[in-house]
Amino acid sequence: MTFSLHGIGASKGIAIGKAHVVTRGSLEVPEYTLEKSAVEKEVRRFRKAIAGARSDLGAIKNQIPPDTAIDIAAFIDTHLLMLDDPAITKAPIKLIREEKRNAEWALKVQRDALVSVFDAMDDTYLRTRKDDIDHVVNSVQMRLLHSDKLMLRADASFAGKIVFADDLTPADTVLMQHQGVAALVTEFGGPNSHTAILARSLRIPAVVGLHNAGSFLRENDPLIIDGRQGVVLVDPDEQMMRHYKKLQREIERIHVARRKLRYAPTVTSDGEAIVLQANVELPADLDAAVQVGAQGIGLYRTEYLFMNREQPPDEEEQYQAYAEVVRAGEGAPVTIRTLDLGADKQVDGSRPGAPLTSNPALGLRAVRLCLKEPGLFRPQLRAILRASAHSPVRMMIPMLSTISELEQVLELVASCRRELDEEGQLYDEVMPIGAMIEVPAAAICADIFARELDFLSIGTNDLIQYTLAIDRVDDEVNYLYDPLHPAVLRLIQMTIRAGRKMGIPVAMCGEMAGDARYTRLLLGMGLKEFSVHPNALLEVKQVIIESRVEESRKFTQRVMRVIKSTTRTALLEEMNRL
Repeated sequence: MTFSLHGIGASKGIAIGKAHVVTRGSLEVPEYTLEKSAVEKEVRRFRKAIAGARSDLGAIKNQIPPDTAIDIAAFIDTHLLMLDDPAITKAPIKLIREEKRNAEWALKVQRDALVSVFDAMDDTYLRTRKDDIDHVVNSVQMRLLHSDKLMLRADASFAGKIVFADDLTPADTVLMQHQGVAALVTEFGGPNSHTAILARSLRIPAVVGLHNAGSFLRENDPLIIDGRQGVVLVDPDEQMMRHYKKLQREIERIHVARRKLRYAPTVTSDGEAIVLQANVELPADLDAAVQVGAQGIGLYRTEYLFMNREQPPDEEEQYQAYAEVVRAGEGAPVTIRTLDLGADKQVDGSRPGAPLTSNPALGLRAVRLCLKEPGLFRPQLRAILRASAHSPVRMMIPMLSTISELEQVLELVASCRRELDEEGQLYDEVMPIGAMIEVPAAAICADIFARELDFLSIGTNDLIQYTLAIDRVDDEVNYLYDPLHPAVLRLIQMTIRAGRKMGIPVAMCGEMAGDARYTRLLLGMGLKEFSVHPNALLEVKQVIIESRVEESRKFTQRVMRVIKSTTRTALLEEMNRL
C-alpha cells in the first residue's frame, strides 16, 4: 500500500530507488577513576585515538575526486582542523589529569560543554554547527572504545540506493556520493545541517527531519524522494512512478539549460537590471560563487574566524582573511558582515562561571556585544577598513535596533579611520556602511536608518522569527514559519520603500531571497538586489530573466491585500506560472 512521509526538503531533486536503512547503535561511554600511575598512559591513549580519527578522515578525503567542488573537501577539512583544536585535543587531557578519570568520560564532558553553548545560539546556521562537534567527538570515541557502531563500512554498496539514517556525517555523505547514492533521508537534522548543505552542493536529493520514519521504512522498500517538497513516497504505484520519472527528466533538462545562464546579464524581460550576488562563509565558497557568475558577495559571514579557539583572532589575522576574499573577488564588491555572535558564544566554546541568558535571541549578541566589548570590535573594524584598500568593500552591521547603536558604531569607525590615517595605513575613505534589517524595530524605522547609511540588506531568517515569535528549528512551532505572513511582507515592503525614498540600495540576503518561489513577489515589491547561496543563484537568475516587473508588481499588490494564507499561496503559485 502506498503512503507518504513528510519532512524538510533539504536538497531539490527527484530520486527513485530502494531503501537502504542504516542502523547504528549509540555509544555507551564508561566513567571510572584512574590510579595516579595510570594517568599519563591514559593521556597517551587519548592522543592515539585523536591521531587515528585524523587518519580515518584523511582516508575519506583522499577518495574525493580532484575535480570535485572545493567546498566539498572543505567540510572534511573543517573536521580535520577541529581534531587539532585545543577545545577537542587539550581540554580533555586537562580533565584526565585533574580528575584522574578515563579519556572517554573526559571527552564526553568537554563535548557536553561545547554543545550546550551551541544550543544556546540564536543563529540557526551557527546552532547546527554543533553537529560538527558530535561528528568529530564520535570519531574519537569509536577509536577509544574500539567500536564501529557509528561507522559506515567503506566497502558497503550505496549505488542507486536511497539511504535512510538517523543522521549522517560529512564523511558519510562524501563516501555515499562517491559510490553513487541516489538520495539521502535522515530522521534528524534541518535545512542548515551539514547533510543538507553537502547534499545541495553534490546535487543529491535529500529530505531531513523525517521523525519516526524508522518505524515505517524497511530495507529494500521502493521509494520516491521529492527533495523540493520534503516528501517520501513509500511503495509507489505505476502511475506515480511514470509521473516522477518524467519529472526527473524535466529537472535534468532544466539544470543543463541553467548552466548556460552563467554569463547572461541579470535583466528582466522588460529591461530591469537586477544585482544578483552570493552569500559565502569560507574562502573556499568563493569558487562556487564564481562558477555560477555571481556579481559579487552580498554577505560574507565572519563568525568562522572566531569559533572553536581559545582567543579571538587579532587584527592582522582578520585582515589577511578579509583581504584574501576581497582580492579573490577580482573587483566585484564584497559585503563583509561584522561579528554576529553572542555573549553566550565564546570563542573557545566555553566560559566557566559566565551566566547564560535565558533567551539568547533577545540577549547580548551581534552589535550589542561588539559595542559592549570594543576590544573585540575595534580590531575587526580596522581589519575590514584595511581590506577595503584592495577592492570594493561594504561593511554591514547586524542586528541594529536603535539609532543610538548606529551612532556608536559610526563613531568607532571614525575613530579607527583616524588611527589608520596616523599610521599611514591605506583604506577606502568612502567605504559604504550599511545595516542588516532583521529586527522588526529596524524595519519599522527603516526610513530613519536609511538617512544615516549607504545601503540596507534584509535578513529574512531572523526577521521572520522575531516578527512571528517562533523558532524555525523547533519542531513544535516551525509550522508557523511563514515568509508570506502579512506582517513579514509589510516589513519587507517598508524597508524597500525607505531605501528607495532615500536613494540607497536595498538588498535581501536571507533564505527568502534564494527561494525562487518568492523571486517574482520580491521583484514586484521593488527589490533590485538579491544575495543567495551559490547553489540557488542560477535558478533565481532564470526566474528574474523570465519575469516582467510591472506584471509582478500588479500580482504583488493583490497578494499584499489578501488576508487568508491559502489565498496568498494560490496567488503566488499563479504568479509563478506566468
